[in-house]
Amino acid sequence: MLFGRYVCACIAAIALYGARPFGFSYAQPAQTLAMSIAVGVLRTAHSKETISILEIPPDNDLLAGAELGLEDNKTTGKFINQEFTLKDRKLAEGEDAAEAVRNFASDGIHLIIADLPAAQLLAAADAGKATNTLLFNASAPDDRLREEDCRANVFHTAPTRSMLADGLAEYLIWKQWRRWFLVFGSHSEDALFADAIRRSAKKFGAKIVAERLYQDTGGGRRSDSGSVQTQRQMPVLTQNVPAYDVLVAADENDVFAGYLPYRTWDPRPVAGSGGLKPVSWDATHEQWGAAQLQNRFYRLFKRSMNARDNQAWMAMRVIGEAATRTHSNDPAKLHEFLVGPDFSFAAFKGQRLTLRSWNLQVRQPILLGDGRSIVSVSPQEGFLHQTSELDTLGYDKPETKCVLR
Repeated sequence: MLFGRYVCACIAAIALYGARPFGFSYAQPAQTLAMSIAVGVLRTAHSKETISILEIPPDNDLLAGAELGLEDNKTTGKFINQEFTLKDRKLAEGEDAAEAVRNFASDGIHLIIADLPAAQLLAAADAGKATNTLLFNASAPDDRLREEDCRANVFHTAPTRSMLADGLAEYLIWKQWRRWFLVFGSHSEDALFADAIRRSAKKFGAKIVAERLYQDTGGGRRSDSGSVQTQRQMPVLTQNVPAYDVLVAADENDVFAGYLPYRTWDPRPVAGSGGLKPVSWDATHEQWGAAQLQNRFYRLFKRSMNARDNQAWMAMRVIGEAATRTHSNDPAKLHEFLVGPDFSFAAFKGQRLTLRSWNLQVRQPILLGDGRSIVSVSPQEGFLHQTSELDTLGYDKPETKCVLR
């Protein structure tokens, strides 16, 4: 009977106190709003005509990398009450990039991953300065954007042409292939890459024994370039050349370099824009945990991650790392952290990547791939530097013309 009364008393107490254990309160804390970090992607249309149908850029080229980076940022952000969002904007032909930046700013977006050619990127950067906006260059390889035309509000995850050329040159020198035959295209971008190759040859002690220009006369790159025609063209282009170890091609518009392997007059390896290519990322890269990033990308987008995708992914991760470490979405605070000594991030390249504070370029290894595997990774063994071996790639601090403004 006494036991029954005790049970009843307990039931009454539970009913009265709402089943709360004695000595504890279940008062709900006030809900705090998540900090919003809004990121824009500003893109331009790119030519879809390539030598190989396997290399036609997909509609979400570069954007897909930013979207994967967004998912990675969200994973971290949910633990520290940060919310990442992404807004894509693709410019129509002739549309003003500066106006697009101002429109982003009016929508509260002051962090932009840019897929723009050099001239448009500079216009966007100048507009961004007036709107307190940071831009992250994920595609333009122009050295001038990190040198004489550098901007204090533009960070670069895309490697420069000089970095790519130096990464290739280090391997060719390591192989003792010091005599180069340079073939370059007739487009302005080809001339810039050819200049970078000449600079690398001088820097590392190679000799360019001959140069040839391949004139782009237009026409369909696949329909007008059958095996018979290219089988006749490439030997003629490459005959009567002094003895050389390797042909280095500068063909950023994918006009002719893809036809050079196995078709040169002399049986020699091909590198540069065809054959062995220096890239920031390749679908065959799987070292240092890269396979898991490749697999996640494929599950989401049903295709392989290319270099432009990866450069956009890095840009998004740079933003995420800065926001996480500073607990802020203020562009000024993010900028201060990124240029400081504590910034680094992981990118599945064998080491944590850092920033060149003098021109805001992300230091990174250069992969050398042939389309089926990664042949090597630069910096090569034996190429030393007093600060970072990664600074053997591209313009070093004593060489820079950059004055950030």
